[in-house]
Amino acid sequence: MAVAAAGLALDLITKQLASSRLDPYNPVVLFGGLLRLQLIRNSGAAFSLGAGYTPVFAALAAAALLFVIIVLLPRLAHTGWAVALGFLMAGVAGNLVDRIFREPGVFRGHVVDFLQLPHWAIFNVADMCVCAAAALIVILAVFKNISVGGEHYARRTGDDRAAGAERSKP
Repeated sequence: MAVAAAGLALDLITKQLASSRLDPYNPVVLFGGLLRLQLIRNSGAAFSLGAGYTPVFAALAAAALLFVIIVLLPRLAHTGWAVALGFLMAGVAGNLVDRIFREPGVFRGHVVDFLQLPHWAIFNVADMCVCAAAALIVILAVFKNISVGGEHYARRTGDDRAAGAERSKP
């Protein structure tokens, strides 16, 4: 929960600072152009896709957050998964707060994005949290075969799959 709270707080603080101090028509260029602070309001999802579906994205975000809280957190027994789910909750909650409380209205609010790398979409801290969560989840679930509960999945070899196929034949 500490990761979720810290990530959400950092997201909300940076969005407030960006909204109050950045001019959308005059981006700040840092580190020789490696980073631009370009304020935009995004009604869509990643890469501004689905701009007309803001209420749908808000509902999906709320459902995802509830799923993590109700289904995954009670099963949580692994530190890596705790960090991953903390990042996920921070990212989803950060953008959901924007969709609920920002203009033009409840569940239609636009997400504040302000960080831009060369040749990449403009994003925010919540987006970074979601990406960190996704990377950790792939590492834990796919490469390390560890469940949320801390159990190791059995790796199936080619022989295991063949034996399973033989047993399932009539």
